[in-house]
Amino acid sequence: MLARVLMRVFVAVSVAASVAGVAWVYVRPPEGMRVTRDGVPHLSPPVTNPATGEAVPLEQLVRHFKGGGR
Repeated sequence: MLARVLMRVFVAVSVAASVAGVAWVYVRPPEGMRVTRDGVPHLSPPVTNPATGEAVPLEQLVRHFKGGGR
């Protein structure tokens, strides 16, 4: 009997913590989830140009393929 009550309390606390965590991330997203107007995350690493091996900022790559120029 006591084990069943404790298990239900544990499940209720787990569900409440999960819902609260998802709500918190939705209301106040971490810095890594924020994006620019082009949809590029702020904390994205540079990508490698396959032709030259040079590191290119992801935002520059997105602007190039969207037709935004340099």
